[in-house]
Parts: sequence; C-alpha cells; structure tokens
Amino acid sequence: MELLGHLRERDKQGRPIRTGLVGCGQEGSGMVHVTHKMPGLITAAIADLDVERPLKTLASLGIDRDAICITEQPGPAEDALRRGDYVVTPDALLLSKLESIDAVVEATGVTEVGAQVAWHSIMAGQHVVMLNVETDVTVGLMLHKLARKAGVVYTASTGDEPGVCKQLYDFAAILGFEIVCLGKGKNNPIDHYATPESCREEAERKKMNPKMLAAFKDGTKTMVELAAMSNATGLRPDIPGAHGQAIDLPDLNKMLVPAEDGGILSHSGCVEYSTGKVAPGVFAIISSDDEHIRADLRFYAMGDGPYYTLYRPYHLCSIETPQAVAEAVIYGESVLAPQTMHAEIVAIAKRDLKAGETVGGIGGFDFFSRIYTAEDAKAEQGIPMGLTPGGAVIADIQRGEMFTQRNFSPDTSTLVYQLRQLQDSLS
Repeated sequence: MELLGHLRERDKQGRPIRTGLVGCGQEGSGMVHVTHKMPGLITAAIADLDVERPLKTLASLGIDRDAICITEQPGPAEDALRRGDYVVTPDALLLSKLESIDAVVEATGVTEVGAQVAWHSIMAGQHVVMLNVETDVTVGLMLHKLARKAGVVYTASTGDEPGVCKQLYDFAAILGFEIVCLGKGKNNPIDHYATPESCREEAERKKMNPKMLAAFKDGTKTMVELAAMSNATGLRPDIPGAHGQAIDLPDLNKMLVPAEDGGILSHSGCVEYSTGKVAPGVFAIISSDDEHIRADLRFYAMGDGPYYTLYRPYHLCSIETPQAVAEAVIYGESVLAPQTMHAEIVAIAKRDLKAGETVGGIGGFDFFSRIYTAEDAKAEQGIPMGLTPGGAVIADIQRGEMFTQRNFSPDTSTLVYQLRQLQDSLS
C-alpha cells in the first residue's frame, strides 16, 4: 500500500502516528500546522524552552487550552496522550520517556540539544527525524549506527535541501546515470562576517531569529547542507568552501562539470551551490555514455548532452518533514543518513579571538563554517563546527583563521563531544 493509503487507514482506525517535536520556532510551528491537516499523523507533544511558543501555535489551530497538558513529568504527559490531548513541555528529554510517541522531530539547530534528543530517543526505541542538520554533520554517523542497532530509524528531513537532493541522487543512480554534481541554490552571496547585529533589521522584517539569519548569510547553513549531501552519497566538495559561483539554471550543466569539458570542477562527483537564479531549488547534473539513452533524452527535451540537469524548483523545509516521519514509522526507511564522513565542517574565526575566551553558538559573533574533505580537515587538525559552541580559545585566533587542535579546546563534558569521540574511534 502506498504511503497515503497507510496514513488514511491509520486515520480510519483512530491510531495516528504520534510525533513529538523539539523546537517550536519558525520551522517547528510550520510542521505542527501541516500535521494538523494530515490524515494518520499528528504532532502530539511539543517541547520548547519557551512554552508560550507551542501554546500559541496550538491556539492558532483552535485547540482549546483544556486539551493541552503542560508538564515536565512522564505520568501526566502519558495520561494526556492516552486521552487524546496534547502535551507541551520545556523539557526536551521528556519526549523520550513517553511510550505513546512513535517518532521525534528535532528542530532546534543546536548541536548539543540535537545530540541529547536523538540519543535519548534512539535509546527509548523512537524513530528520529533531524531538522537539525548541524548535529547530523557532526555526529549523525554515530547516531545512525546506534539507531540501526536499536532497530529504529535515524534520518534527515524530507524537505530540507539535503533530503530533496538525495531524492534526485537516488532517482538518477537507480537509472544508472553518473551523478556529476549535486547541489542547491543560495539566494544571496555569502557574507562570512555576518552577525546577529548586522542582520537584525532584516531578520525583524522577515520575522526571523537574527542568529538563524546570520547562519544563513555567513554560509554555515549552506556548508552544513553540502556536507550532509556528501556524507550520505560519497560526492565530495571540489575545493574548501565549494565554488559557489553565480550560475543560472540554463548554465548549470555547462559550468558544474569537469574542466576538461569546459566546466569548473576538477573531477566528477561533487557537491556544490550556486548563487545564480536557482534558489529555492535543488539540482543534480547527470551524464550517460549510452548513445541510445542520449538520443532518448534529446527526444524528451533534456538537451543535447552529454550533461543534463535534473531540477526541483522548490524545497518546503518543515512542511515536508511529516513525510519523513511517516516513512520511518511505516516503512522503516530513512530519507538521508550519513554513511561515511566524506566531508567535514570546520569553524573559522569571524573576529580576532583571544586565549581564554569562550566561544558562542552558530550564527553568532565568533565563527562561521567552511566545508572541507574529511581528509583535508583531519590534516589541518580542524575543529568540527558542531563541537565549537561553548569551547575555549587556548591560543589567539586571528579573523579568518581556522579553529584547530592547536588553538581551541571543545567542551569535553558535552554529549555531542563524547559521541564524536566514539564516532572517530570507530571510523
């Protein structure tokens, strides 16, 4: 039975997939609205440090306050879910203690929170869908291994660009095409030194968190997304930070190809992004050496080749996330999960940092991120971006300089650090 049929049957039987959500910001609240309209799947429990955010979201859907249990205790929360009520809590880890929750969606973007939520949920036998790609590119490989051992699914979200790109990749690979380049559009050039302060006016205008907007502008989000694609497919960044040229849609299959054929890539099999007229779309540049297939593609208006563009003009972020939840619960399948660390995201200083300083979080004032091959990052002793928040500068770091083991010490008390140590020891 197709996915829609399964969900409709669950709806008919009154046994919807019960999903827990951690982080009810812009993306999380959007997912709650979508699941309210869906058959067979509901967001039954929401965790956010500011409980007013999920309460406001549920109220906007017409859900009566009497049908919402605000608690930090498993007993009252479980009783509420069994009555068919909603649970709101400031404690993200409460969700892993609830037997009625089938899957948890992590949407905070904070690496330590993501690691804590994913680990506890996996240990509790719950499926995990990560809207938190920052955690995924840091310790997703370890979390995926733990999930498989526990008999549950660990996966990225359907609607995030890595997940949508993976669908294009799978489509092409299944049909025997060579995937030359996999990538995404970015709607503005990177400003490595963007900060919450420099982004504040625009963020307020767009009703965004200034730190989140800064993380988009400074390139961290793009680098993270490319790394997630790389680690799930084996495609690699061509150069540190990727090329990121302004290439419009018609020219993608002319420029994002090997240099020997007139492009800018040193080899086939890369992840990339373009600041041309591509966003919010994603793309795959593919090729075939079969003349009959090329003739068929010409007939199907794909061009003369030898390179062809598969293009999806949108990605719907959290709006598509419930599909990943449903596929995990019903089919036991992931949309995208890391297989090997082909790429690494390394922190680069946004400002001069002095020994003894404690470093802030993603999208802040202290660092941006750059993608490297895993081998290059290891050779440079680069600090994975996800281990940077809360760590200490141990030798002065100049603006534009890489965080390395020689000048920076992560917070070793965190779970994300401990999981990364275990991940590295097993690779």
